Parts: sequence; structure tokens; C-alpha cells
Amino acid sequence: MSRSPTQRTATRRGATPKKRKPNSRRPKRPSLLDQAVAALPFSQATLTRIATWSIVGTVGAVALAIATWFGIPAATGVAVADVVGEVGFKVDEIQIDGLKRMDRDTVFRQALDQNSLAMPLVDIAGVRERLLKYPWVKDARVSRRLPNTLRIFIIEREPAAIWQSHGQLMLVDPTGVPLEPVSTDAMPDLPLLVGEGANAQEPARRKLLDGVPSIKPLVKAATWVGNRRWDLTFTTGEKLQLPEGEEEAAKSLRKFAELDAAQGLLRKGTIRFDMRVPGNMVMQRPLGQAAATSVETGE
Repeated sequence: MSRSPTQRTATRRGATPKKRKPNSRRPKRPSLLDQAVAALPFSQATLTRIATWSIVGTVGAVALAIATWFGIPAATGVAVADVVGEVGFKVDEIQIDGLKRMDRDTVFRQALDQNSLAMPLVDIAGVRERLLKYPWVKDARVSRRLPNTLRIFIIEREPAAIWQSHGQLMLVDPTGVPLEPVSTDAMPDLPLLVGEGANAQEPARRKLLDGVPSIKPLVKAATWVGNRRWDLTFTTGEKLQLPEGEEEAAKSLRKFAELDAAQGLLRKGTIRFDMRVPGNMVMQRPLGQAAATSVETGE
């Protein structure tokens, strides 16, 4: 039997509605990319800045390529770099490490001597080159730290001796590089080098004295004579004249150290020990005392 439209409508209205099945979908797991990004040691703000820098750098590279095609790379490159600076990538801070003696303001001046402080335009190679011209700077490392910091690490030379030449006193490093003048009333406790060109002989002087540990602390000054040999002056006032040649000088000095240990040559009033002739030592006494004596050293 067929139902009337009214009955069909009533049946539909009176029918029990179907229950919706609960949402059985599980929470969406983060993708591998999301997990990798979360593991990075950067904040969201830092990542945003890096992304901005990448985008601006890419745009700048494209603009520079187009400009090069039309023959105007310089102007366009500078313009793009300045735009990068305007969005926050310019030098606002300079971090300097490693300074002990060099003036910090000097380093700042060299770092800021730029046509533009936009990070892409900072000439870090030029900054390093200018810093290396200063005597105290043995080496320098210059780098950018985005977004706005220029980092400079200075390796300074260490003073090893005082060089006296033509009446002037000058600090020198272990290789003999002159560092800066020093006054007589502010001389540090360092070995004294005397004579023209003696600074270049500083490595040889150190090697010579390192071979005689018992004598080394007693040497007050080393004089480079005639650009060929050494005279050593002891803290007790005596002078030792060594022969020419690195090997002969080292051999004579070792023999002198042996004789001093056995006989106590120093502190006995001798003015000068002359060992310029290998195998022989002449000891000169003050006037009024016994004449100079010669000793066979057996070399």
C-alpha cells in the first residue's frame, strides 16, 4: 500500500537520527621538516632574519647579474647592498678580542673606514690588510656576524728584547720586528740588544744563550759587533768576546760555561774574556793588577 506524501514526511520526521561516529582521526604528527626546524639552535626570530637575508641576497644577486649584463655592475651592487643595510643588515656593533697593548680606538678607526656600513659592502679583507700594517699586530681575523656585528680578533706580537741603536731604545719581538720605542725610565725586564742590525739577530741570540742555561741569566746585554759576532756583557760587569760564526760562538760559550762552573771565572775582577781565537781565552785584568793571562781552552 502506497503512503501519502504527508505520511512519508511524518515518517522521515519521526525517524530516529543516525548517530555520528566520533572523529577517529589521530592528531597530525609533525613532518620530518618540522622536526628538523624545531631541533635547530635558533629562535623563530633568528630564522626569520636568516630567511630575510637569503631572500634579499638572492634578489641582490639577480639585480647585480642584470646590471652586469647592461654594463653597470658597480652602481647597482652598491644600491642593492644599501637596501640590505636599510632593512637592518648594517654594522651597528664592533666586537674586538685579543688586545693587550694595541690601542682599541685604532682598531675601531680601521674597521669603520668604509664607504658604506651595509654588511655586504664592508671590506673585511681591507680591514685585515690595514691592521697588519701595525707593528703590534702579528695576525688579524675579521668576520661578519649577522645581522649587524663585525668581529675582529687580534693576535699581538710579544716583546722579547730591547734593542738599543743610535741612542734609541725599541721593543722587538722574538723575530726582531721593532714594536715601539721605550724610555729609559720605563724599560721592562727584558734582554738588551745593542748595535746596528742587532734586532735582526735576535733569533740567533736566543739560540746561542739557550744552549748555556747556567750562563743565560747572567747576561745583561748582547752587542752585535761589525755585523759578524757577539760581545756579551754580564750583570757583574765583565765582558766576553766571542768568535765569528754561529757554531764557533756556541762552542766557545759552552766552554766558558764549563770553566766558570769549575773555576768561578766571574766575579774575580776580570775586565774582559777574549775568546775570539778558537781554542784560546785571554783574560784582561784592571790596570795595576797582574797582566793579561792566556788560557788554552782545549777546543
